[in-house]
Amino acid sequence: MASRLPTNPSLDKLRDEARRLQRANHLPLHQAQFMVARQYGFTGWPALVHYLREAAALSVDPAAVGEDAHDPADRFCNWASLRYNESDAPPRWQSAADLLTADPTIVELSVWAAASAADPNALAGHLTKRPTLANAPGGPFGWAPLMYLCYSRVPLGRTAEDVTTAATLLLDAGADPNAGYLWCGLSTPFTLLTGAFGEGEQGPRRQPRHPQAATLAALLLDRGAHPADQQTLYNRMFRPDDSHLELLFARGLADAPPSPWERRLGEAMETREQMWQRQIHWAAEHGFTRRLELLARNGIDTSGVDVIIPSFPDDPNARDDEDATPLHQAAWEGDLVLIQRLLDAGANPLLTDGRFGSTPLQWAEHAYQTEAADLLRAHTPDGSGVPGV
Repeated sequence: MASRLPTNPSLDKLRDEARRLQRANHLPLHQAQFMVARQYGFTGWPALVHYLREAAALSVDPAAVGEDAHDPADRFCNWASLRYNESDAPPRWQSAADLLTADPTIVELSVWAAASAADPNALAGHLTKRPTLANAPGGPFGWAPLMYLCYSRVPLGRTAEDVTTAATLLLDAGADPNAGYLWCGLSTPFTLLTGAFGEGEQGPRRQPRHPQAATLAALLLDRGAHPADQQTLYNRMFRPDDSHLELLFARGLADAPPSPWERRLGEAMETREQMWQRQIHWAAEHGFTRRLELLARNGIDTSGVDVIIPSFPDDPNARDDEDATPLHQAAWEGDLVLIQRLLDAGANPLLTDGRFGSTPLQWAEHAYQTEAADLLRAHTPDGSGVPGV
């Protein structure tokens, strides 16, 4: 099963919901509680309460973390980190780099800042003084240091050796390779692997992979990270690249036993069957035939799936279910070849979508697909890509 709780769920609010249901329908309280639990995907009220009590200690809402009150080290960690909300963007990470350039001693102020910067020398200094810092929660999000390292996107030009040396220092000092948190209390953990592999709903420019993703993920897996990382599989399913799956399958994903997170959170998490069905259906709906073949080679049942092979649209201005055009989607993906083909076929770059009221150029700009934005800008009358401007 998988929970259907809202973000930042509260036991007090759900108790109130059960009482309102009880009064409105003249039910025994236990029946109202059962109905509320079932509504949110749990087998009963005790299972829901168990999850919420676990989540209370594990939940982090990055958007709730204020920025102005932080000391320089916490401000650096905050700006450097992938937060998985609308604030994720390259200018934010550049601000972290600028902050560190202006004051290089920031990494000496806290082990969490040293980890965010993937600075082996600074980390060694902190851990020599206090080895227990390797698992200590702290910084703006209350994470262990290795979490900041894995979620950092600050552009400091760190090499693979820098990153692996820094991560190894923390792991050798006892850092948990399965550390993670619950984003806004939702039941799929954001782990170290999630941070290393990166990507997500906001696209690869706003939520990129760690610059040393493959090397860092391999190190974590070698040191005990569990390969059945549900959030990684979700975040990386949107694009056709399968390098994450290849690495995870090589480390035993197909028949891995329950993870520490699955044991801790129980029925609140997706089952493995649900996890695989999500992957299969997305791959089939988007024509990712290589992914389906990879899943099948590793023993995942993909039989009976109807694969939709993408084709060039007959009408380049046709609307999808969200009232967006093919040019909007190509702009979001940064697919320069497809953008040019659509424009040549008569796609109108000034059409707005029905959800955001934005043009393809504005979609490209929001996704930080700068090359796509430049191409679209060159094909609009005044270069703005905004109707009537």
